[in-house]
Amino acid sequence: MKIRTRLTLLFTIITATILLAFAYIIYYSAKKNREREFYSLLKKEALTKANLFFNADIKNQTLQDIYRSNRQIMNEVEVAIYDSHFNLLYHDAADIDFVKETPKMIREIYHKGKIGFYQDDWQVVGLRYVFNGKDYILTATSVDHYGYKKLHSLFRTIVIVFIISVLFIYIAGRFFSKKAFEPVKEMTERAKLISATNLDLRLAVNGSKDELSGLASTFNEMLVRLENSFDAQKHFVSNISHELRTPLAAIITELELSTHKDRTTEEYKTAIENALNDAKRLVRLSNSLLDLAKASYDPSEIAFKTIRIDEILLDARQQVQQGNPDYKIDIHFDAEFLKAEDDDLVSVKGNEYLLKVAFVNLFENGCKFSADKQSVVSISFREEKILLQFSDNGIGISEDDLKNIFLPFYRGDNKKFAEGNGIGLSLTEKIVLLHHGTISVTSKQGAGTTFSLELPQLGWD
Repeated sequence: MKIRTRLTLLFTIITATILLAFAYIIYYSAKKNREREFYSLLKKEALTKANLFFNADIKNQTLQDIYRSNRQIMNEVEVAIYDSHFNLLYHDAADIDFVKETPKMIREIYHKGKIGFYQDDWQVVGLRYVFNGKDYILTATSVDHYGYKKLHSLFRTIVIVFIISVLFIYIAGRFFSKKAFEPVKEMTERAKLISATNLDLRLAVNGSKDELSGLASTFNEMLVRLENSFDAQKHFVSNISHELRTPLAAIITELELSTHKDRTTEEYKTAIENALNDAKRLVRLSNSLLDLAKASYDPSEIAFKTIRIDEILLDARQQVQQGNPDYKIDIHFDAEFLKAEDDDLVSVKGNEYLLKVAFVNLFENGCKFSADKQSVVSISFREEKILLQFSDNGIGISEDDLKNIFLPFYRGDNKKFAEGNGIGLSLTEKIVLLHHGTISVTSKQGAGTTFSLELPQLGWD
């Protein structure tokens, strides 16, 4: 069942229930009012006839004649008068006698002073009447044909109005739900047109601050993220293809040339070394891609723990120098850092593996683009943050390249100086941001480069 139909039915049922409750209250109130009014009328008729009987001293036959005469044209009240010993003093129509009084009924009236009850549709009222110091019992009964007719007419009117109202409410509900869901229908039709080939399409936002506008805005923001993700993925795949093609083509070429004719042992060694270097380049590329994928995970899926930043730096230096013995890496600790007795001041909440990858990248970058193969890192504090500055005296980076240095696979003019795949700095930036830190770079061509990292101290992330 569609939401529109479900809401219409729910609205109709709720409104019909409220109408039914009001109708019941009105009908019940009318019924009780009729009953009270008719009891009051019976009481007045009984007292009037008792006054005529006792005070006016009118003969019984005269009163009975009046009753029979009136009964022909209207619903006359039948009155009976008893003394306290259940002796009948007067009765309008003893031959009819609708009430059928009993000694028990007379005693109940005498003790309570007044009672009212039904006999089928006939209402009966019993009263204790005092005249000249003596107690008498009056009963009066009649059927309220006029009142019942009005109640029946009211009931019929209520039923008709209720049915018409429910139909009207349902039709109005369908109409207004259609109007209310027209923007949803338009959004649905628009969303059907959006696919991987046209992620630039957006849902219309009417400018108001209602829930549908919020939904459309949220959906559009999601499309922006998807479009950026798709573009990044296409760019990523394109760059990966290019990066993989070059070493693979070189390996194939070296091996094909080696098989075309017999060569000397030295030539075979040279071909094998070239193929091995290209294979190592592929391994480095695949490792970088794996690290990049890890750094792109949802932060909630990455294990974070308390780690000392100095220990990570030392491990990263050892890893770099094991693979490149000619690289020189110096770590300078600020005096305040060395004096810190609280581990929290020199610790961060982070992922040990990823931080080590970031530091290794910065160490290798500084060394391989410097003639002296040296990189220096200084560590200090700044406003509840740990400041790391990786410096070198290398070739530097041009102003044009500085704008794009953190883009994946981007390689500037320095690619002529040393080989690489353009992933390292992009990966480093992702890792730093993942740890709620910041990274910036300053450089001057021919004078070296400095990368500045700020990571929140433990308890301030």
